[in-house]
Amino acid sequence: MTEYPERTATCSRSSAETDIRMRLDLDRAEKNTIHTGYGMLDHMLDLTMFWAGMHLDLTCTGDLHIDAHHSVEDTGLVLGKALLDALGDRVGIARVGYGRVPMDEALAEVTLDLSGRPWLEWRGDDLLPPLLGGEEKDLWREFYKALATSGRFNLHINFCYGKNGHHLLESAAKGLGLALAQAVRRRGDAIRSTKGGLD
Repeated sequence: MTEYPERTATCSRSSAETDIRMRLDLDRAEKNTIHTGYGMLDHMLDLTMFWAGMHLDLTCTGDLHIDAHHSVEDTGLVLGKALLDALGDRVGIARVGYGRVPMDEALAEVTLDLSGRPWLEWRGDDLLPPLLGGEEKDLWREFYKALATSGRFNLHINFCYGKNGHHLLESAAKGLGLALAQAVRRRGDAIRSTKGGLD
């Protein structure tokens, strides 16, 4: 039986705009502790971690007197880095994952590849209302772009249909968790790449 190393990471980021502390455990499904100061982000992160079967401890102090932009984007950057660090050499991981989780009338689909190559494909956001949780809808594209860039993976999010913006975001958050759970799953000691390594 293959002995796998622990997959955890502790990351931080401090600037004039945000101060973030985070610990991520890819293999421990326990109640998360998430405090970013922006409730909608806390909620979506908690959903993603729950569906991924991961544990996240996160605190973010940001310049919310301006808006939530810096807190949301920087949280994406730190979470992506934590994911990348926790995965280590990525030996044995399934690498790709897919999630499609309905939320009432809404459906989003999420597909990802932990390939080492950052990319965000963001489609169907015309379904989202201009404001979500008191902030402009484009904040969420910035979050997922930061996550994929810092985590160095391909991330495709497609909002298929729906009327309620919260439901659409929730479907995407759950779908991301399900896709991550599949992609980080370990089986054997192979690197899943025909070229012999991941970027």
